[in-house]
Amino acid sequence: MDEKKALSTQDVADMLHVSKSTIYDLIKKGEICSYKVGRKVRFSESDVQDYISRSKKGQSAIHSSSNNISDFSLSGIEKKQDGFIICGQDLILDILSNYMRLHGIPALRAYIGSYDSLISLYKNKINVASAHLWDSDTDQYNVAYVKRLLPGVSTVIIHLTCRIQGLYVAKGNPKGITKWTDFGRNDITMINREYGAGSRVLLDENLKLLGIYGSSIKGYKKENQSHLAVASAVSSGEADVAVGTEKIARQVDNIDFIPLKKERYDLVVKKEDYQTPEIQTMLNIIRSAAFKNEFANIGGYDTSDMGKIVAEI
Repeated sequence: MDEKKALSTQDVADMLHVSKSTIYDLIKKGEICSYKVGRKVRFSESDVQDYISRSKKGQSAIHSSSNNISDFSLSGIEKKQDGFIICGQDLILDILSNYMRLHGIPALRAYIGSYDSLISLYKNKINVASAHLWDSDTDQYNVAYVKRLLPGVSTVIIHLTCRIQGLYVAKGNPKGITKWTDFGRNDITMINREYGAGSRVLLDENLKLLGIYGSSIKGYKKENQSHLAVASAVSSGEADVAVGTEKIARQVDNIDFIPLKKERYDLVVKKEDYQTPEIQTMLNIIRSAAFKNEFANIGGYDTSDMGKIVAEI
C-alpha cells in the first residue's frame, strides 16, 4: 500500500469521533485491523470501513484479548482471585480501564448491562458495577436499585457522567414518533434492548406508568445487546423506533434522535473496598483533567460532576 494513503491512529479517531485510546483498545480487542510501519500503527481505509460496516450490523469481532470478560465467563470468576473487574457496556469504561492499566492496575472488563452488573457486584464477581437505572417511584437514578439488589451490603455510588436517553427514529421521523405514548400505537414496530439494560428499564418503567403492556407492542420481544445494533435496525428499516443514547445516534446514518430523559451513569463499589489502592486510583483518574479531556470532542457526555459521591448506602 502507498503509505500516503495510510491512516494514522488520530485519523481513525477523528473519523469515528472517539479518542485515540479507544482506537488502541479496539486494536487490542481485535475489533479493527491495523498494521505497523516501523513503530507506527497504520490503517487502510478498508480496515475502517469494515469496522463501521460490522458495527452497523450489530456484529463485533471475537474478543480474544484477556482484558475482555463476557457475561458468559462471569460464572467462574471471583474478583479477589482474578483481578480488578469493571462491569458495564459504555465506551467510557473502556477508556477508564486503559488509564488504570497505564497506572499499573490490570483492569479487566465485563460487558453486561446495569441490572446484571449490580447482581455481579452483590455476588462478589466484580469490583466495580456501572448503572443507569431509572426508578419511576422516586424519579431518580440507581439509588433505589442499589438498595434492592445489594441487600445488607454497604456501598458507595460515584457519579461518572450524564447522558441523554431518547428514541431512535427513521430520518425525517415519517411516523411522527415523539413520546412514550407512541409505543401504544398499532402502526409502530420497535426493537428492544436485553433484560436489565438501562434503556430497557427506562422504557418499561414508562410503559408501566402508561398502563401499556410490552407484549402488546410489535417487536418488543426482539432484543439486541447494544445501542449501536438497535440504532442500526432503525436505520435499515427493520424497526420504527428503539430506545438509546444521543451519542450513538450521531454515529449511525439515516436516523434522527428524539431526546426524552437526562440520565445519570454511575459507578457502584462496596464500601469495604473504597479505600483500596485500586479504587482510589480509579477515583483519581476519573477526577483528573486528563481523563475528562478525553471526552471533550466526543460529544454525548457531561463530565462536570465526574467523580462526585452520589450516595453512601
